[in-house]
Amino acid sequence: MATVVVIGTQWGDEGKGKVVDLLTARADYVARFQGGNNAGHTLVVAGKKIILHLTPSGILHPDKVCLIGNGVVVDPKVLLEELDRLQAFGVAVAPERLVISAYAHVIMPYHRLLDLAREARKGHSKIGTTGRGIGPCYEDKVARTGVRIHHLLDEASLRRRLEAVLDEKNFLLTHYYRQEPVDLEAVLDEYLGYGRLLAPFVGDVSTCLNRAIAENRAVLFEGAQGTHLDVDHGTYPFVTSSNTVAGNACCGSGIGPTKIDHVVGIMKAYTTRVGGGPFPTELFDTTGEHIRTCGGEFGSTTGRPRRCGWLDLCVVKDAVRLNGLGSLALTKLDVLTGLPVVRIAVGYRCDGAVLDGLPAEMERIERCEPIYEEFPGWEEDLRSVRRFDDLPAAARRYVEAIRDHVGLPFSIISVGPGREETIVVKDPFAS
Repeated sequence: MATVVVIGTQWGDEGKGKVVDLLTARADYVARFQGGNNAGHTLVVAGKKIILHLTPSGILHPDKVCLIGNGVVVDPKVLLEELDRLQAFGVAVAPERLVISAYAHVIMPYHRLLDLAREARKGHSKIGTTGRGIGPCYEDKVARTGVRIHHLLDEASLRRRLEAVLDEKNFLLTHYYRQEPVDLEAVLDEYLGYGRLLAPFVGDVSTCLNRAIAENRAVLFEGAQGTHLDVDHGTYPFVTSSNTVAGNACCGSGIGPTKIDHVVGIMKAYTTRVGGGPFPTELFDTTGEHIRTCGGEFGSTTGRPRRCGWLDLCVVKDAVRLNGLGSLALTKLDVLTGLPVVRIAVGYRCDGAVLDGLPAEMERIERCEPIYEEFPGWEEDLRSVRRFDDLPAAARRYVEAIRDHVGLPFSIISVGPGREETIVVKDPFAS
């Protein structure tokens, strides 16, 4: 069997949840390796929609083992609520099916308070954070002052961690942000309670994964957000707080780089982003509204309307290089149905030069003017198509142009939100 990493090639929201859910049918294990509940993966199964923020998308398949790796930051309250929703959805999650790394860091109440207070203070220069405490939690991880999952299982250990950090956090909250302080005893009691509920799920994700790979099991690694939200390689500072590229599948789960066999890059047939930051192909007209409405482009975590624009292949080609992609998965091709023309940005004009990738400087990105290729649109409904050759000729030409510019084959083409509304060109696990 094989190990496959699924990542987003744009600014997140590319439809990774559906692709992971689809590929899980071929996998034995599904591992989440970074991010937190600032990302949501929307799945539609048998006409029912469910949004997962922390639990790997493979949990909807009853015979799969799902893992939350050490690279994820976990809000235990959110995770427990999610497990309750899954139970109500008819999915019973037993410890044999979900393993949480003891090394994963925990989002604490002061992380959320600091996140919201900072963003409010920035005013017009805000990043667009979800306010879930993700960034402050990663900060504490790097500063070596964080709380990890295993601390929730030991009262003395958790008390020591809180005593070491709460003076500083409360000083910031009260003196700088004019907020109420956090009470140590209340937090201790609440989070020990979460620890008792989560204890059966806590384990060694690294050992579990390496054993599975040694046994030749199929393993799927599920990323969150997208390549251009990567804290190192994205449109900094308008990025998330973790590494979203495929290489972090190793760091965030505890396996070596030689264990990865194939990387699938998910891309929408157009481009979206949420929050602030540069977006060269953004549309502010009725076409942008058409894409937003037909594509349901509203954040699964926040409900915020997403910014929409034409497909930007400069963004995608950068992602090919940064992730070592082996194939692409195209999502939401059906959303473009009904548009008289469709466009693809194949380069930029900036300061008298022609560029084929995003420059590092925000100021230069904002001066980039897309170079477009234009294609005729199509009117036919795509949602019943299951073979590439059965797509309307105009839709085929559009997909082929993307393939030719990027230089990679498509393994999957999604023509609707449902699990079955998919053209599987090649199985990534057979690569």
